[in-house]
Amino acid sequence: MTDDNALTSLADTVEIAPGVRMQRLGLGTYKAAEGPDVAREVTVGLDLGYRLIDTASIYGNEVTIGETIQATGLAREDLFLITKLWNTDQGYRSALSAFNRSLTNLGVDHVDLYLVHWPWPKHMRETWRAMEELLASGRTRAIGVCNHLPEHLELLAEFATVMPAVNQFEFHPRLQQPELQASCRQYGITMQAWAPLMRGKVGDIPLLVAIAETYGKSPAQVAIRWILQKGITTIPKSVHPERIAENCAVYDFALTSDEMRAIDDLDAGYRMGPDPVVFAPMGGVPSSART
Repeated sequence: MTDDNALTSLADTVEIAPGVRMQRLGLGTYKAAEGPDVAREVTVGLDLGYRLIDTASIYGNEVTIGETIQATGLAREDLFLITKLWNTDQGYRSALSAFNRSLTNLGVDHVDLYLVHWPWPKHMRETWRAMEELLASGRTRAIGVCNHLPEHLELLAEFATVMPAVNQFEFHPRLQQPELQASCRQYGITMQAWAPLMRGKVGDIPLLVAIAETYGKSPAQVAIRWILQKGITTIPKSVHPERIAENCAVYDFALTSDEMRAIDDLDAGYRMGPDPVVFAPMGGVPSSART
């Protein structure tokens, strides 16, 4: 696929860095425990056609994900693997060591995207030096961040040679962060939504229920379609096979401009996860939140 504005299938991709294309819709594995749960989720997802698998060192499921991927027999180049650097591993040497552990856990010689999980300004310069070194080595095809607000991106821009390819942050109908969207566009950063289904609470929003009934879809499918139509990538998570299938069945309908605007108007600044300002204040120390 070459048209970055088209929405045709689960195979749709967007270019996040020169020569690096990432699926717009992927499989999140947050809170999918090491063992049968995450193995089933990944197996079902790959069978359905998902090719983007998102994990993190703090999730504790990299080993099973790696084993499950290898058992499928799929070629490595047909998969897009994301993992993340945890807070306690920030800094130059510790970041390099943490990356090596993740590669070992996953059983691969490279990942497609390596993300800094939360901003920690105190270590940002040295952490990003390690990230750029990993990129130059070819052991990750792209580097990026999670949960970085405009002020964090501005700080990073002061010294980064390579800006993040992706910023993965909480995004759903009740939390749209327009200033952060604008900042990502300013720096040419691809946006990726976590908690797109508000951890199941999108079904409690009357507008989404009403729109879903119009199309014979679920509120979750409407939320995912809305995100994709906004040009934002996303990684909904479920360990239930029927939900995994439902989450990718969003290519046989399209929301109207009026419906898109109505959902845009739902923004209330409502967070399901930690606020990065509190969690990792400028100059502060991150807590142990695992999102």
